[in-house]
Parts: sequence; C-alpha cells; structure tokens
Amino acid sequence: MKRLTGIGASEGVSIGKVLLFVEGNIVIPQEIDANSTIEGELAKLENGLKKSKTQLIAIREKVKEKMGEDKAAIFDGHIMLLEDEDLIEEVEAKITGDKLPAARALREGIDEYCEMISQLDDPYLRERAADLQDIGKRWLKNLLEIKINDFSNLEPNTIVVTKDLTPSDTAQIDLENCVGFITEIGGKTAHSAIMARSLELPAVVGVKGVLGEVKDGELVIMDGETGEIFLEPTEKLVEEYKIKQEKIRVEKEELKKLIHEEAVTLDGRKVDIWGNIGSPNDVDAVIESGATGIGLYRTEFLFMNSDHFPTEEEQYQAYRVVAEKMQGKPVTIRTMDIGGDKELSYLDLPKEMNPFLGYRAIRISLENKDMFKTQLRAILRASQYGQIKIMYPMISSINEIRKANAILEECKKELDEIGKIYDRNIKVGIMVETPSTAIVAYKFAKEVDFFSIGTNDLTQYFLAVDRGNELVSSLYNSFNPAVLEAIQKVIDAAHHAGISVSMCGEFAGDKRATRLLLGMGLDSFSMSASSGLTVKKIIRNSNYVDAQKYRDLILKQDTPEDVIEKLK
Repeated sequence: MKRLTGIGASEGVSIGKVLLFVEGNIVIPQEIDANSTIEGELAKLENGLKKSKTQLIAIREKVKEKMGEDKAAIFDGHIMLLEDEDLIEEVEAKITGDKLPAARALREGIDEYCEMISQLDDPYLRERAADLQDIGKRWLKNLLEIKINDFSNLEPNTIVVTKDLTPSDTAQIDLENCVGFITEIGGKTAHSAIMARSLELPAVVGVKGVLGEVKDGELVIMDGETGEIFLEPTEKLVEEYKIKQEKIRVEKEELKKLIHEEAVTLDGRKVDIWGNIGSPNDVDAVIESGATGIGLYRTEFLFMNSDHFPTEEEQYQAYRVVAEKMQGKPVTIRTMDIGGDKELSYLDLPKEMNPFLGYRAIRISLENKDMFKTQLRAILRASQYGQIKIMYPMISSINEIRKANAILEECKKELDEIGKIYDRNIKVGIMVETPSTAIVAYKFAKEVDFFSIGTNDLTQYFLAVDRGNELVSSLYNSFNPAVLEAIQKVIDAAHHAGISVSMCGEFAGDKRATRLLLGMGLDSFSMSASSGLTVKKIIRNSNYVDAQKYRDLILKQDTPEDVIEKLK
C-alpha cells in the first residue's frame, strides 16, 4: 500500500478503479510500413472512420438521454464532418497517388481542409475547423489503434486520474459511473474543482507525480476532504473507509432536516444561502438544498458546451428555464466570463503571456458589442419570468460599468421597439474581484445595485499569486489578512451606500470561514449546492454578536497561519 497526498478539492470518500488518462503525442509514420500495402492503408483509413462513427453515435445517444435532443444534435454535425466525401477522397488520393501511410495522409488532409474552411467568409463554416480537428484526432487515434478515453462513457466505480481536467471535460463526465477524479496539477479554486463541488463529485488535485505512481485499473481510495490517496489499499483500510462513507451519508441525511429552515442566528440575524450554477441542469440541486436564490449563474458554460455562439433565443430559453424553476426567488446571471483558463473553440482569443491579467470577461464583452447585446437582450427577455439580476464580471474601473450600462439601455430600447416584455427595474451589480474595485468600493457602490465578492480572483490578484500554478500554490490563501481586510472594506462600503453584498467565490462555502463572514456582515452566502446545508447549520448554531467579536479577533492577526490557528 502507498499513500499520496494532494489538495482536497471536493469533499467525499470514494473507492474505485483507476482510469488513467495520459494525453501523449501521436507519432505519425512518415512511410508505408514494409509489411503493409496501399490496400492495407486504405483499409486502416476505412476502419478508423467506422470506429469513430460508432463512438460518436454512442456518445450522441448518451447525451440525448442525459441532456436532451438539442444538445445531442451537435453530434449530428460531427458525424457529417466525419463522412465528408471531399475530405475522404482527398485523403485517399494521398494514399494511392502520393504513396503516403494512412495516418500521415489523414493528418495532412485534415490540416489542409481546416486551413481551407478557416479562410471562408461564412463565420459558421469557419467555426467548423475546430470541430474537424477534434474529430480528426479521434479518427487518427482509432486508425493507429490508440486507446481513446471517453469521460462520457465510463465503467462503474471509475476514478479518473489525469494531469488536469478542463471545465468542459468535467462537464462531460459520466456521473452515473464516475466516483471521483484525481489530477496532478491544479488547486482548490481551479474551475474543474469548482465544478466537482457543484456536482458533489469527490476530487483531489495537485497530486505531484501521481501519473507515474498509479496503474490503469488498480483499486484506490481517495478522500476529497483530506487530500489523501491510498494505492492498493489493504482490506482493513477499505473497510475503514466504507465505514467513513456511511458516516458521511448519515451526516448528509441529518443535514437534510434543515432544508426548509431559515439561515438565522440564535440572536435573530437572518442571512441568505444561495446556490452557484453552471447550467439549467444544476437548478434542481439548488432547490433541493433549500437555497433561497441563485447568487451566481456562470453563463460561460452555456458558451463552452456549444460549438457556436449561442443565439439570443438559445440563451433566452436557458435563462427562462432557471427563472421559472426558481419561482420568484433571485437569480443572479453573470455575463460571459471567458478568458483566463476558459476558452472557446470558436472564439479566436490571442495567446497571452498572462491571460488572467489580459483579455477576458467584461473586456471581451465590451469589445464584442453585438455578442454582448445578444446576451443582454436574452437576459432582459427572461426577466419577465422571475427575479433576475444582471452581474458584470472582472470590473476594474467605473468606466466599464457605465459602458456596459449604456449598452444595456440600448438593448432595452431595441426590445421596446418590438414590443418585448422585460423587468424595467432589473437590478445590476458587479463582481468585486480586482484590487482596484475593492480598494475604492465606496465609489463603485454609487454605480450599482449590489456587490458580489469573487474571492477566487480577488485572492490571486491581491496576493499576486496565480491560483493555478502549483509552484506558488502555498501562497494562495483567502485567509491572508490582506484579503480579509479587503473583504471587510467591501462589505462596509456596500452597507454605507445602502446596497446588499453577497459572496459567490469558493470562500463562501468554506465552513472554516462561515462564522468570520457572518461577523463581517455578509448578507448572502452563495456556493455549490452541496455546501449550503453545512453553512446553514453553522449559522443557525451561531450568535451574530459573538461572530462580530470573533471577526475582531481574526482581523488582528498578522499572517495566514495566525488566522488559521484562531479558526474554530
């Protein structure tokens, strides 16, 4: 038995078999093997195509079952690309005419075809180049008989082990059969970790060297709270963790008794417990957790899970569903927050030395006005079905708020002209996640209806620490006194201006921080649905007056270590 440690990113205990996913370099043969023939290479090409088509059809059916026909229809386009006669004829010509091996012919054919369609005037057709590259990689792997790891179609009790998971990888994981994931890099606030918590999927990240330690199919135990991993565990240890699993299950059942109770302290201070979501599919979990609203709707996942810019109608339907399901409870919709570690295949973002400090979020929206207006109109139209609020991300100057609001007013006029109904008094707020906004929050408070503190980015910007860089991950800590001081100033500024302040960063769901944030005067805690009841329990067992005294004690500390030592 061997024990490894990483960062516990999503609580829960899992016992399962490893699916080792290592994306290696695909070696393309340059010449036809002496044991092969032209006919043999053509047969490899055909077999690879058939296998790829079968896989895509299977994935389509799974997506249809889980997410509906509209999402599944995306794969119809993928299959059509795979069967493109012009492409197939071009590749076959390279094999028969140029005497190239099938893999090389396919690689060259795909690259040339992508280059050709990327030059077309039609933006929709240009976007197909990225799809074709993905499909081409699948075809190439099947041709070369390289194993394809499909996260959407897993064996029961699978623990995925890989270097890293993108948000879109996490979104496609087969939740019926996946019981957890382990990554070699990343931190607790990586977007894959955030999604794992929203999906209630145990996760351990930042496990250095794990890819060299585990074997495909081996039994492992993982603890998403402590960050511990046990390879080839003894029967005794397996039994111990089965008992721990049962204990966690019982605790969760006990917490369910609080679903319909208010988050109110023993001395009568009431706060809101809200949920964070990435898609309409997440709303049911928020409702079931007893949350009184949605403090963060991450609309970027609507964009990331599509092969094109979602139309106004597509977005409107997604936002409307959420508003209707919440039945008048607040729904805070954050405008598209792409950039940093979140990319779109169909949006040509520049390669930047430091994308977290570059072209992202509101900066992209203001530069792409038509795209921004499409989203704002969709949000406005959906606002007639519930209490929808608009939130701008990554605000660093008051000018950005004013420009965004001016575009919002244009959208209102456009909807007025065609007789569309919307909430004329829709509330507009901002994410407070940059030092420039936090430092002079009292000025920003005059421009908006509410604040929401995004502690993930606020922490990394205040401390000059890339939260995804394992080399400096030890420096990333929201309990740093500078970060805590900033949070308190933002809350005080909001209340002085008479506006509410919530927190939708991961710090809001950290049970160690609950009493501290309560004492700071936070109005609303927004988090993954899985964390809500735990935070509610702590609040219901606390006195607000005592929490304020506790806050005063914590803010006097000089280092993150001092703060953590005082936490209770």
